[in-house]
Amino acid sequence: MLKAVARDSLARNSVLIMASTVGTAGLGYLYWMIAARELPQPAIGAATALISVATVVSMVSNLGIGHMFIQRLPAADPAGWSRIVSGGLLAGCTSTAVASFVAVAVLPAVAGNFAFLGSEGGALALIATAVALTASTLLDHVFVAHRASHGMLWRNLGVAGGKVVTLGVLTWAGVGGAAAVLLAWTLPSLTVTAYTLVVSLTRLRPGARLRVAGIGGELGHVRGALTGHHLINLAQAGPSALLPVLVTARLGAEANGHFYVAWMTASVLFMVSPAVASAMYAERTNKAGASLPRAALVVLVVIGLPALVLFTCGGPILALFSPGYAAEGELLLRILVLAAIPDAITNLAVAHWRSLGEYRRCLRLNLLMAVICLALTWLWLPGTGIEGAGIAWLTGQCAGAVAVAVHAFWRKVENPAPVQPVRADHRRA
Repeated sequence: MLKAVARDSLARNSVLIMASTVGTAGLGYLYWMIAARELPQPAIGAATALISVATVVSMVSNLGIGHMFIQRLPAADPAGWSRIVSGGLLAGCTSTAVASFVAVAVLPAVAGNFAFLGSEGGALALIATAVALTASTLLDHVFVAHRASHGMLWRNLGVAGGKVVTLGVLTWAGVGGAAAVLLAWTLPSLTVTAYTLVVSLTRLRPGARLRVAGIGGELGHVRGALTGHHLINLAQAGPSALLPVLVTARLGAEANGHFYVAWMTASVLFMVSPAVASAMYAERTNKAGASLPRAALVVLVVIGLPALVLFTCGGPILALFSPGYAAEGELLLRILVLAAIPDAITNLAVAHWRSLGEYRRCLRLNLLMAVICLALTWLWLPGTGIEGAGIAWLTGQCAGAVAVAVHAFWRKVENPAPVQPVRADHRRA
């Protein structure tokens, strides 16, 4: 079986992306268990709220450059490759820094629960965390573009392991509160990102090097990614990034701490189908075969057993953090596990349509799910608690899966012949 996976590029890179996710999640469990046992709940709540805001800022401001990397890097010569990566990283990180300043100015004024961002330390922490997230995300896409997901695996394991070690050192040294969580979260990411830029990228693409000269010509491509891939990505990833922010705004930082742990636990499932979807898209841009049924089978095989374990044993798993997390988050975790099935359907559908150049269809589907999820979350949180966010997420994903099924049925009726993926440079915007 291992030999079969190694020979199949789609399966191999999907497994490597998922291994990166699982390894990062496992070390993340250890990280948050240390934090939950060594630090007070208010500190955890404030830190998770800031990380949630940084995640949203990074998602909004990365400009869709990651998928532009997947689309353009495979066919680029060393000079073009250097220009694309340099321009993309500079544009994404600069945009993230600007968006972080805007968030620092706006959020404390509109929501009292984000008052901690008004301090100088909170502002600097948000900027550093958001920029580190954007750089890390874009570098992951560089490896995926070249079907070299092993580089992504080792890089992310280095970041996650560094977080655990740094947090242990800080707590041992007596550094407490939200500062310990945020320093341990951000410093390893910045360190590994610097190593990747200096060492790993030149090994990935011999002859290439990051440089400033000529990157002005990349602005047109960045604008194209912004109006195409980025809008799709925002509508797709927006709800998952905004849910912790909405929980904080409606219920407070302490409730978000309980929500975040359950959400992080369920995210082991939610990260599988996006990993396979990214691998499938990369396969097609590299002119390799990657069918939708094959991708669906990979997802089904991987999430089946973990979903069963999380659904039946979610309480004891959350209790590893503390009994309070199990009491508050067990029902939410079960709701989120159920949502993993429709979530996989919609993620693979979007990747398939993206490879066909049907960007508008991708955007419409993601907007449908986002509007349903976020609107219902805002309405239901005060009355139902953190479970309201889970039910809203499940409702939005089910609506999207139904829309995919209806579209597939009508496409089959109108055009029985299968539609072939188009080349990356001939897609409709």
